[in-house]
Amino acid sequence: MASNNNFLYPPPPSAEHNLPLHFENLFVNGRFAEDEHENSAANRLNGNNEPNCWVFGYGSLCWYPGFEYNKCITGYIRGYNRRFWQGNTTHRGTVEKPGRVATLVEDKEGITWGCAYRITGKTALDYLKQRECTLGGYTTVDTKFYPRIASYDTPFGGEALPVIVYVANKDSEHWLGEDKLENVAKQIVDCEGPSGHNAEYLLRLATFMHEEIPEIWDEHLFKLESLVLSELRRQNIPLCSVMGTNRGRIRRDSHEDIRRPPSFEFTSRIAERKLRCLNI
Repeated sequence: MASNNNFLYPPPPSAEHNLPLHFENLFVNGRFAEDEHENSAANRLNGNNEPNCWVFGYGSLCWYPGFEYNKCITGYIRGYNRRFWQGNTTHRGTVEKPGRVATLVEDKEGITWGCAYRITGKTALDYLKQRECTLGGYTTVDTKFYPRIASYDTPFGGEALPVIVYVANKDSEHWLGEDKLENVAKQIVDCEGPSGHNAEYLLRLATFMHEEIPEIWDEHLFKLESLVLSELRRQNIPLCSVMGTNRGRIRRDSHEDIRRPPSFEFTSRIAERKLRCLNI
């Protein structure tokens, strides 16, 4: 989808989700803050002086970002659970038959796994506003992202990063809410839109989790995956007919590749000793 700079931006988030000034300038005012004080914290985390931000993906952004970025890392955010409770009429459904896509539901004990993209420049932000807010019905909130892999030679070091997250809420016109998983699965199988079949959205997200974060079990997502596959078989719908064009695999956690290899440099400092056999 091409970026469109002429669309109407959504109103600022509600009071309970006030964004830090740096993020407010990025996502509400549509510009990068140029004041050094506003950007200093984010820039220190990223190890550079250019304006940038991190965006957390937990749905289609995991397997199809659609914008340029200069780093992608897997990890999680706290306080939310991923649920297929948001309707969609512009990407994976129609007005007559809305599809179902992922959103986040607040839960103090919740953890949602996905990936974070580091983006620089206004083009990606405009694209995301169009895709997620104008067409998708999401608003922006800020939270902390915890990288899955920490390394001493990167700026990630284990500390949390501030990220922007796109979240739907009950006030959205697209909100569908909770339903029995069997009903959700059937709705997903019965819907498609301009961006492709609704089943592709769910199955590629599940594949991302299986391949990139195999140690994590997402009960809601994987149960839906099983139900959708069963419903496709029941309706005699070939899997290849709903999956669309295969996207290239995204290079993630690239800092893992530059971790220091095993070394025996410290063992060479141990004084050499000779062993003697003793008759006891």
